Amino acid sequence: MSSTPTQNSGGKRGKREGEDRIFTVPNLLSTVRLILIPVFFVVYVFFNQTILGCVIFALAACTDWIDGTVARATGAVTKLGKVLDPFVDRLLLIFGVIAVFVTGRIPLWIMILLFARDIVLGSLTLWMKNKHGNDLTVSYVGKTATAFMMTAFASLMVDWPMVSGLGWFEISWLPGFGVGAFSLGIFLAYIGVVLQWVTAGIYLYRGLRYGTTAKDHGPSLREIKRAQAQSEQVNSEKAAE
Repeated sequence: MSSTPTQNSGGKRGKREGEDRIFTVPNLLSTVRLILIPVFFVVYVFFNQTILGCVIFALAACTDWIDGTVARATGAVTKLGKVLDPFVDRLLLIFGVIAVFVTGRIPLWIMILLFARDIVLGSLTLWMKNKHGNDLTVSYVGKTATAFMMTAFASLMVDWPMVSGLGWFEISWLPGFGVGAFSLGIFLAYIGVVLQWVTAGIYLYRGLRYGTTAKDHGPSLREIKRAQAQSEQVNSEKAAE
């Protein structure tokens, strides 16, 4: 009977040690993806190598799916990976949207909406971390939105496949709604932007709801740390006396 607590504490300690690992296959894949981002941008934008740039971008995007799958299958989910993976994902999307914008393949408002979304969620994440010590968990809708945007950018980079416009109206900042041939990527981008903001709404709801719930259940992480720091200071002063 007495061995159960020891086994439980050992299991928890082993889990913490596993989460603290740095050199794992998923983290390595995230690092590779991070390195590929500037390579893709330089090749595509500055050297105007559309096919090669698209291949590098697609390869980087694929590593996102691979490292997540490997992490879950092998139990190699780490603290570093939880931070590094979403950070590199957003960085890839940011450089992807800039690349297709500066080459004239998407209107400015799509880039603005994606940047605004990241600013909103970045602020919410910092508030959650600082106030309550928690991060926002990635939702299925968020993963789907990212997949749509990645596919859209890859399609727009090479203007393939081409599809007929909807023929509804001619507005320069809404390509695809007029007459003519357009990259399928522009329609995927529209869907992706909508899903990105649906995800933002979900995250905002979760964050605000958690903040309200946490307020009803005691002090925040910042308040606890402040109290601990004050207690340590008092103890130090007493020891000095």
